[in-house]
Amino acid sequence: MNKRVVFTLAIIIVLGIGALLIANKTAPSASVQTTTSSAENKNTHPLSIAAMRQRSYDSSLVVGQRLPGGTNYYQYIAFYMSDGLKIYGLLTVPIESSTQVKPKSGWPTILFNHGYINPQTYQTDPSVGQYASYLPVFAENGYVVFKPDYRGNGNSEGQPEGAYYSNAYIIDDLNALSALKKYSGVNPNKIGVWGHSMGGNITLKDLVIRPNDIKAAVIWGGVVGSYDDLMNHWQRSVSYQPPPNELALRNRYRSNLIQQYGTPQSNPAFWQSIDPTYFVSDIKAPIQLDVGGSDEEVPVTFSKSFYQKLQNAHKTAEYFEYPGADHNISQSFSDAMQHSLDFFNIYLKGGGKI
Repeated sequence: MNKRVVFTLAIIIVLGIGALLIANKTAPSASVQTTTSSAENKNTHPLSIAAMRQRSYDSSLVVGQRLPGGTNYYQYIAFYMSDGLKIYGLLTVPIESSTQVKPKSGWPTILFNHGYINPQTYQTDPSVGQYASYLPVFAENGYVVFKPDYRGNGNSEGQPEGAYYSNAYIIDDLNALSALKKYSGVNPNKIGVWGHSMGGNITLKDLVIRPNDIKAAVIWGGVVGSYDDLMNHWQRSVSYQPPPNELALRNRYRSNLIQQYGTPQSNPAFWQSIDPTYFVSDIKAPIQLDVGGSDEEVPVTFSKSFYQKLQNAHKTAEYFEYPGADHNISQSFSDAMQHSLDFFNIYLKGGGKI
């Protein structure tokens, strides 16, 4: 055979063997790809508690329009940034005086998580009647209070997404928490959270995602059931039917998750990874639960079951049920607000009942 041909064949063989070695060295195995996919399914989904704990929450409050306040507190429209969106909220700040002395370490503070209100009609200004009688109770008793609006609500930027099957509102709330911790005059080690209905669900997620940042929490008529409860036992247990806008918002995101991951029965690992009721053991703050005995919007059993889980995990918790009271505890409002105030006074001020 011609020497030139032999030499050429040798080069081709060497190059071919080299290419095979490189391919075998760099190509990922099928088992590695499968493992990564499985991990993403459970632990790195944006809604998972693990993923929410890994996120960064860093924002600052910017005080804007001053509104009429109370006898001993100022009131403002403020905003902060969350996921690049401008989120508005209502801020109350105590007025320093001879009878209301600012603590050396700063004012105790309450992050106020409102329940579902049609995002298109929601307004930050309390004079329209949305929680107008709630905030003054805390503001008049020496607390900084901040009620964030969440994206798409009122004048806040972005689109409304809900709290149960999207992480949007939780992200907004935790950014509000980070902004409060940095706000001048606030004691970052004395922050509590108050939540009603949907806001109770947000509060529960706050507690398991950032357990070290919250010192006390109060939840009224909270959506604190498991995902199995929310999907299979909510509407069957109450006579109230949510308005079409709320149902559409809730069902759209829920349907997407079910289509991709199955149901809590077919894929319990995924649903448990996003369910805050499976992380009760991580909660550090004492919790008070208040519920109307005749609540027709959120089942009383949600709060009862969650209270039992807190007790089983040996957490500090209180439970108040008000016979005959509705979802807003309107019939026993004064008693429920006093219980809430007393609770915060104990765990945020350390001063016991007033």
